[in-house]
Amino acid sequence: MAADKGKADGSGVPGHGADGAEVAEDSTQVVEYAAAIDVAKGSGMVCTRVPGSRADRRRQKTWPVKATFNEVTALMDHLRAEGIQRLVLESTSDYWRIWYYLAEAAGLEVWLVNARDVKHLPGRGKSDKADCVWLCKLNERGCCAGRSCRRSRCGTCGR
Repeated sequence: MAADKGKADGSGVPGHGADGAEVAEDSTQVVEYAAAIDVAKGSGMVCTRVPGSRADRRRQKTWPVKATFNEVTALMDHLRAEGIQRLVLESTSDYWRIWYYLAEAAGLEVWLVNARDVKHLPGRGKSDKADCVWLCKLNERGCCAGRSCRRSRCGTCGR
């Protein structure tokens, strides 16, 4: 199963040996513990960026998670344990709903961003993984025009 690669038990949480890579960064950070999910129909690509071993380094992890209740709940528990300060979700059709509502229920600060609002910013990747990393970098630098969306479950927007 290639989809479970890097996961300890298929729970949507990276397994042992998936400590993430440290990358040097020199940009200003607004959010020190950032996460992003590039949402698709049956899954999402998750990226977390947290402080590394030195002040100029970030520990970055990316992995896929299936859009099932158990996997998304396990992911939200993992993000809370990591100390994630803000989670950015790229809204795609209605696929964002499970991610948004379970993240909010877990007590995470969630920003829902529209793909068409952020696609014009430079650096967007061509793959789901690169796109997810890019969203996470936008999140940590405060470049997302996100909103805390209070949409009802029927799809009517409450802004």
